[in-house]
Amino acid sequence: MDIIAQIDKWAEQVPDRLCYVHRDHQLTFGELKKRSDAIACWIQDQLGDDRTPLIIHGHMNPIMPVLFLACAKSGHAYIPVDQSVPAERIGLIAASSKAKLVFSDCPDLLPSLDAKVIKTNQLDACIQNVDDRLLDRSHAVRGEDIFYIIYTSGSTGKPKGVQIPCRALSSFTSWMLADFDIHEGLTFMNQAPFSFDLSVMDLYPSLTSGGTLWAIDKEMIARPKDLFTSLAQSGINIWTSTPSFAEMCLMEPTFSNDMLPDLSTFLFCGETLPPTVAARLQMRFPQAKIINTYGPTETTVAVTSVHITQEMMNSGNSFPVGRCKPDGRILIIGDDGVPMPDGEKGEIVICGASVGKGYLGEPEKTAAAFSMINGMPAYHTRDIGMLKNGMLYYYGRMDHQIKLHGFRMELDEIEHVLASCHYVKQGIVVPVKSGDRYDHLIAVVVPGENPFDSSFQLSSALRKELSRVLPDYMVPRKFIYQSSLAMTANGKIDRKAPLKEAAQ
Repeated sequence: MDIIAQIDKWAEQVPDRLCYVHRDHQLTFGELKKRSDAIACWIQDQLGDDRTPLIIHGHMNPIMPVLFLACAKSGHAYIPVDQSVPAERIGLIAASSKAKLVFSDCPDLLPSLDAKVIKTNQLDACIQNVDDRLLDRSHAVRGEDIFYIIYTSGSTGKPKGVQIPCRALSSFTSWMLADFDIHEGLTFMNQAPFSFDLSVMDLYPSLTSGGTLWAIDKEMIARPKDLFTSLAQSGINIWTSTPSFAEMCLMEPTFSNDMLPDLSTFLFCGETLPPTVAARLQMRFPQAKIINTYGPTETTVAVTSVHITQEMMNSGNSFPVGRCKPDGRILIIGDDGVPMPDGEKGEIVICGASVGKGYLGEPEKTAAAFSMINGMPAYHTRDIGMLKNGMLYYYGRMDHQIKLHGFRMELDEIEHVLASCHYVKQGIVVPVKSGDRYDHLIAVVVPGENPFDSSFQLSSALRKELSRVLPDYMVPRKFIYQSSLAMTANGKIDRKAPLKEAAQ
């Protein structure tokens, strides 16, 4: 699929159809094409043959997708940077990418940069002389050219720029349209910031299928009344989010089929989908499909999917994350680098068209994680998984495995048991260090209704229940109770927040 041509096609066929809605701001397909073409011409005039990436800084403003396409049409990869990203990190991203142009709708949040900063509200003045000029489409990114770069956390504290080429984005989007029952004119929810690759799961399937993206911003999420008012007005058909965001929404009693009668599909990625969350969603939205997916940023959002059935929910087991997309392959590799047999755990290695092109300016890190296997690009995920009859099961990060007092354990295993306990709506397990070694575990719990008069009694009941399944050394020493779990700007559970609060 030619992503740019497919999106532009809708501007010719249905120019007045809305492609993006954020609060009172609306963008049509015709406006998307006209503005992105004009800005692409201006970028070409500014940079000539220079092909360095460009930074797009902002939040959910409709100018964001316009600028993404303008970059691609002018031959540049774009780097989405949310306005919640700290200034110091933006400085590291700018230095790493060597970007010469930064577009921002909130430049006051930027550090001092060597790049030229363009305020998005001044773009009209920039493009007034190129508004009607025919765009030279030979400059557009294609094939192995990089379409976008998303910066993720690095183990050294320095962010890594994951490079996704057109080939990979096309593979992902084509798979979504073909296998997820996506047809023309659907409305997609966009909750994830554009600097989080989960946003790609709704952005490009929506734009290439002639759909409408309904954007939810972080201020709405902070004010539930605004959030649910917006959702009730949205008419969304496709819900895309982390499980944590859906779990937060389930705390609102009116979040149901009555609020979103046209919702047909939940798409989850970015975190493990707890069976309890799926079951509650199915009760509230009996007509909707729940689809679990899996994939790291390095392999273009997701590479596996599975429709969660009632039978899976009734089993009480953790859900699989699905079967691999047709143009990819999943391998499970043992410590010796040899593929593991069916039903055995090992490292998940993803091969195929969705695999990216490594980390920008980081040849050693790229060589450590990316390779070629049987002529296909491959990414070594550091995730633990198992294949059983072609179905992939995910067992957490290799670096989520810790050693506590000599015992090796998986935090994900403890969390799975905690989530199944009575009186627990939601919970995470956090390891606490003393010096350079792990000393004990903390459970952070959102409690449900319970008969206890004190948190001490509730903790005793939970310890007793956990002890029926887990050895004593895996039972958390301390229980902390909260009305909700803190989340990062990306909509994932913030696992560092309990440690920060404990240190204060």
